[in-house]
Amino acid sequence: MTTGPSQASGVHVPDTSLAVEATELVRDTTDDLVYHHSHRVYLFGALQGRRRDLSFDPELLYIGAMFHDLGLGKRFRTSGRRFEVDSADEARRFLQSRGVPEDSVRRVWTAIALHTTPGIPAFMEPEVALVSAGVEYDVLGIGYEDFSEADRAAIVALHPRPDFKRRILAAFTDGIRPKPETAFGNVKADVLQHYVPGFERQDFVRSVLDSPWPE
Repeated sequence: MTTGPSQASGVHVPDTSLAVEATELVRDTTDDLVYHHSHRVYLFGALQGRRRDLSFDPELLYIGAMFHDLGLGKRFRTSGRRFEVDSADEARRFLQSRGVPEDSVRRVWTAIALHTTPGIPAFMEPEVALVSAGVEYDVLGIGYEDFSEADRAAIVALHPRPDFKRRILAAFTDGIRPKPETAFGNVKADVLQHYVPGFERQDFVRSVLDSPWPE
């Protein structure tokens, strides 16, 4: 293991061969925005794990964090699937090709697939809960005061977030705009409604009332 962002935070980043390969893959296939965001998700998620006294596998949490936004990339924009599923499937392929046990693969897949589905991951395995916790901290600021200014500053110094709010929203928009149907029932419909002219949110009530059932 190698020391993480600072001695003050006490966070450690896995330096196993699996983690190193994952880092290289994400570095090679994403931009700085997603790369640094993914690292922060791991670091903030690990801090939340320590704060909540959860026993988690740092390597699995790291893989989940690093892969969680890969599905926003250009090569997935015609998949017709939610970007979370594309991201989770990439992680599953990566792990299976390296002989990782299926239960571990399942945890990582679930952590990634559910990271934009609030209210569920917190009740699942620690790795699942903590990927979501890291995302919620970095993107939404949920629990912002849980950590000291020194811890936040150490992490951001290592993985900067210049103009992050605007840039991450732009990345969400670019990744989902070609497949707007995948935003039905999830938070990304809000993104498209704000940033894609002419987007019409699919209405759940209308879907029920307009279903083919005759009554």
